[in-house]
Amino acid sequence: MELTVRGLRHNLLVRGPVDGPPVLLIHGNCSSAAFWEPLVRLLPEHWRIVAPDLRGYGSTDAAPVDATRGLRDFADDLAALLDEQEVFPAGTRPVVVAHSMGGGVAMQLLIDAPERVAALLLEAPLSPYGFGRGGAGAANPDFVARLEAGDRGDDSPAGPRTILRTYYVADPASLGADEELLLDTVLSTATGEGNYPGDAVACDDWPGMGAGRRGVLNAMAPQWFDVADDLVAVPGKPHVTWVRGAADQIVSDTSLFDLAYLGKLGAVPGWPGEELCPPQPMVTETRAVLDRYTEAGGSYEEIVYEGVGHSPHIERTADFAAIVTRVVADTAAGKVTPGKVTPGKVTPGKVTAGRATGTAADAPGR
Repeated sequence: MELTVRGLRHNLLVRGPVDGPPVLLIHGNCSSAAFWEPLVRLLPEHWRIVAPDLRGYGSTDAAPVDATRGLRDFADDLAALLDEQEVFPAGTRPVVVAHSMGGGVAMQLLIDAPERVAALLLEAPLSPYGFGRGGAGAANPDFVARLEAGDRGDDSPAGPRTILRTYYVADPASLGADEELLLDTVLSTATGEGNYPGDAVACDDWPGMGAGRRGVLNAMAPQWFDVADDLVAVPGKPHVTWVRGAADQIVSDTSLFDLAYLGKLGAVPGWPGEELCPPQPMVTETRAVLDRYTEAGGSYEEIVYEGVGHSPHIERTADFAAIVTRVVADTAAGKVTPGKVTPGKVTPGKVTAGRATGTAADAPGR
């Protein structure tokens, strides 16, 4: 489906009857809606599943991203699409499933339009305090060049295929027959100062670069994306299901995409030390914010897969589909209400459920 909203032509992957149980899938950085295809194959055919290509990805127009708004350009695009009757009937509140950067987009959508979100399933989301030090200036220029060139080779550690095999998943064998499809989504990324990675700016502090005002990596930078307090203050507080892989190298307390952590390892010279430039504890930050969300009347559960990397829906597709199915069913039945957690048994995942008291307790399935 193609729709024009906010002056942009958007491409959407759509499946199921328009009045089916509604699910909105939001992809992450350097991918597209097609990154969800392995999961969609396992979801019920009577669901209304909508997966848009975000601006600058897939077949949607490569409109520039105003990084000073954080991820709001993407969230505003989605809110406008939700108003279109061809997408969902008027007043529909979909279950929102979001991966990586898409998790930040989903947080912003929930903050700005809480009446549009029935439940939130965050897969390996960036921290509510943002992601990355240095913004676009921290991007590997070799990767950017190969992305722009559509490089499909496997001879460079900075090649898109190598990045897909090494960082998107913990075990490249999990890509299986979908590897070319998934690589296509990576290569669909629009490059440039307005899109990926964005404009680089110099600064006096280590590492000598800061977040610019345009483009994707800058939009995720903590300078422009910090939604922690707003997320905690959301009215209504739909249930949040947080799914992640314990072997994630991208969103982690020891992220290999965090220049401060790389500096601590000695991989980036000149690191000024822990006191001046500590590594970002991304997972710990997210858990702390969700604990506050629970204290304020919401609820969440954390599901962790050992041996899984940044993309559980690729690496444990059947298990992830079961989680989505449970969340959709529980939401439709009203089983999850603010302050109450109804955790599911997920094998081999570990489930940690946040309680209304703000403490964390182990739920069945750990």
